[in-house]
Amino acid sequence: MEHQHILILDFGGQYNQLIARRVRECSVFCEIKPYDKADIGYIKESKPMGIIFTGGPNSVYGEGAPSVSKEIFELGIPVLGICYGSQLMAYVLGGEVSTCVTSEYGKTETEYDKDCVLFSSDELPKKAVSWMSHTDYISRMPEGFKKAAQTWNCPVAAMYNEEKKLYAVQFHPEVNHTEHGLSMIYNFVRKVCGCAGDWTMENYAETAIRSVREKVGSGKVLLALSGGVDSSVLAALLSKAVGRQLTCIFVDHGFMRKNEGDEVEEAFRGWDINFVRVDAKEQFMSRMRGVSDPEAKRKIIGEEFIRVFEAEAKKIGRVDFLAQGTIYPDVIESGSGDAAVIKSHHNVGGLPDYVDFKEIIEPLRMLFKDETRKLGLELGLSEKLVWRQPFPGPGLAVRIIGEITDEKLEILRDADHIFREEIAKAGMDRDINQYFAVLTNNRSVGVMGDFRTYDYTLALRAVETSDFMTAEFSRIPYDVLEVCSRRIVNEVKSINRVVYDITTKPPATIEWE
Repeated sequence: MEHQHILILDFGGQYNQLIARRVRECSVFCEIKPYDKADIGYIKESKPMGIIFTGGPNSVYGEGAPSVSKEIFELGIPVLGICYGSQLMAYVLGGEVSTCVTSEYGKTETEYDKDCVLFSSDELPKKAVSWMSHTDYISRMPEGFKKAAQTWNCPVAAMYNEEKKLYAVQFHPEVNHTEHGLSMIYNFVRKVCGCAGDWTMENYAETAIRSVREKVGSGKVLLALSGGVDSSVLAALLSKAVGRQLTCIFVDHGFMRKNEGDEVEEAFRGWDINFVRVDAKEQFMSRMRGVSDPEAKRKIIGEEFIRVFEAEAKKIGRVDFLAQGTIYPDVIESGSGDAAVIKSHHNVGGLPDYVDFKEIIEPLRMLFKDETRKLGLELGLSEKLVWRQPFPGPGLAVRIIGEITDEKLEILRDADHIFREEIAKAGMDRDINQYFAVLTNNRSVGVMGDFRTYDYTLALRAVETSDFMTAEFSRIPYDVLEVCSRRIVNEVKSINRVVYDITTKPPATIEWE
């Protein structure tokens, strides 16, 4: 099935992936391409229903600034420019872009023209808050455009040419802080572009199963099954696609949460798949001794994963494909195009140069986390498995700051178990999207009874997010945090201080390493 789609041209802005997420929320598929990787020929061939220009850090009038051909506006395809994208549209079409007298950042009261289709939703008032982040502005609109929004400091906060279906907004509708921003994106992709909204997990499941079946043929597939949401959903999808041609390898690398290895094995007992559990704790620990750098940890663990799979594949016999539960945020954070690498992921950036398989297949690569959960339910997985707490591939290795030791692993397992247990008791386990403990490398003076202690500081992290691209720290009640802290200090040896991380993403990532 060919999905209608929106093409997102990436100019290097910080919210680019959020745009994609919001388009998906409108039940419309989209793809992101660097602006210089999608020329007119590509656009004509791919036939998008609409095009969105993202924000970016440059000034459109600066030397070497990213730009597009004027022809893109003459294809008859609707275009929406956001922030830098709006200025670029104005600049290329003959308008003027100037430096702001007063820059705008953050929440800004904006006045909208309800005659513009972007702002025509009943729930959107004539005045509402938008999220601004700009030092340039459109000082003169191109010929044929009308103003559609303004702020105190920005005379053209939005503009449009209804006849040519060209729209531009200076603010960021994709950010939650913009009131009714999703409605604006919906109005563009569904009303202006005419997308029917055929992107559903039911359709995706059918398409993905058929695609995997065609690619694999009579070959054998090996899956790295961690027991987390992503790999579990992938196991269900592959089992429906190729059945007993699938072998799931669960590598117990020694960095799992408390009792997790046994729980994973039990969860997949009785499935119509080939399930193999490999105890590789010593193999991984021997490689990790003396390693403190988080990127080094991830790459070492990624490489060892592949080597274990290769070894197991030889025992099994001919294996043609390695399947991985890579999802879209993994790809994004591992670096895309000219974007900076935030952190490598063991499914993406940690792969060694040589892999002893015919091909790697990643059927979930285009999905966000919430889409992956929906797909899992569509495939018949239990809610308990689908809503399992997210866990990074390298496990506790990247939740221990500094060098990993057996002692630190036991400390963190026990502390993390208490935290998760108390969150569940408080009935917050579904409300908080991700929560875990981090063993820092900081030691501080404390007192227990009449004795001085010099032990580790443990950090608790809990975030709420719809897409894992941005996140707010969870407002856990003080009494719940107090119980967590008291239990951890009293029950876990070598911890005398507990702190709670109240940093959003960005600027922080969800994980500490």
